[in-house]
Amino acid sequence: MHGLVLLDKQGKPLRRAIIWCDQRTQSQCECLEKTVGRERLLQITGNPALTGFTASKILWVQQQEPHIWQQCAHILLPKDYVRYKLTGEFATDVSDASGMQLMDVEHRRWSLEILGVLGIDQKMLAQLYESQELTGVVQESAAISTGLKKGTPVVGGAGDNAAAAIGTGVVQAGRAFTTIGTSGVIYALSDEFSVDLRGRVHMLCASVPGKWTAMSCTQAAGLSLQWLRNVCCQELVQEARCEGKSPYQKMDELAKSVPIGAQGLVFLPYLMGERSPHPDPDCRGVFFGLSAFHTQAHLIRAVMEGVAYSQRECMDVFRDMGVNISSMMLCGGGAKSELWRQMLCDLYQCPVYTAQSQEGPAWGAALLAAVGVGLYKNLSEACENTVQVYSSQFPQEMNAKQYEPYYNLYRHLYETMRMDFTRLAEIRQVLPT
Repeated sequence: MHGLVLLDKQGKPLRRAIIWCDQRTQSQCECLEKTVGRERLLQITGNPALTGFTASKILWVQQQEPHIWQQCAHILLPKDYVRYKLTGEFATDVSDASGMQLMDVEHRRWSLEILGVLGIDQKMLAQLYESQELTGVVQESAAISTGLKKGTPVVGGAGDNAAAAIGTGVVQAGRAFTTIGTSGVIYALSDEFSVDLRGRVHMLCASVPGKWTAMSCTQAAGLSLQWLRNVCCQELVQEARCEGKSPYQKMDELAKSVPIGAQGLVFLPYLMGERSPHPDPDCRGVFFGLSAFHTQAHLIRAVMEGVAYSQRECMDVFRDMGVNISSMMLCGGGAKSELWRQMLCDLYQCPVYTAQSQEGPAWGAALLAAVGVGLYKNLSEACENTVQVYSSQFPQEMNAKQYEPYYNLYRHLYETMRMDFTRLAEIRQVLPT
């Protein structure tokens, strides 16, 4: 989601895509909020100006690469460039497009007000569709290149998390899922459009027609554990390879040997700046409370807990908004860890489940296609017939009580260090790296 693909009049890319987690656009975000007004921007797009979204990336290209912008005829998201190559059509779906910060999200249409501020002709943007609607068919040139049959229908599709919602059966209000992939996301379905006026979480169009989603996104969830594996666990990686295991299985085993709270070690997972619930590109990762007796196992446990704390903090925002969640599905690579699932279960204080299919987003995309070609009447019917629960876990009261003081400390640490993160960013800008 949110990536920027710019094409010329011939449909050829003008530059490399700027991907979702790129943080170069803070000054453009400030410009956008100043021009539109923060509250007005929230009312229209459901979100504050964010470095991860597409609008600020467009502003950056306009300001830093005007020669590229002058040649631009089409603005697409990454998946929609793939669609264009398949079908020859410039099309997008509302779930993915609402993360561009160019839409009137409540009314599921492009915002002429925002486009006017950015100097974007609406003709440069793709046509909007609901996620299960037909957007075109595979053209002959694509059929030759891919082996797909000419004329194969291509539906709207969805952003990764909006598709994961379908793949995990989250098609009704009150249901939600958490995915621990590179980023960490909580996605809760709502019957109504509403916004958090502090801009801590996102409000986007759901991949279910007529519904919206409150969505949080922490930048470095599974990425934090991957970073630790790459930097501090190479011997463990070698051992896992010899034993025919995943390195993450070995890391899980070590983390289980450490008690809740990692014996006073708290990790803030801000390796890539942050989006939810702290839209702050300057914050950075922290190990707090590191002592000489802490081991590799403590570091692993602290990282897993820090990511779980970040999800709980986002869940608290949803509750503040009145978005009530009665059941939580888990997906993504992190959902394979029973330990991580139990951490989230204890911190959320609600049951968590995993689906039989471990490829939630891909499964959801397949179900959107199935509805689009008429195999099912609607998404509810598709999910009822295909989404099966694989595992269930329930909160353990004693665990929850032990996590709570560490979670409260975790929340306090960001506020304590917020200005120091800004100072560090300023120092890095002045001094050579």
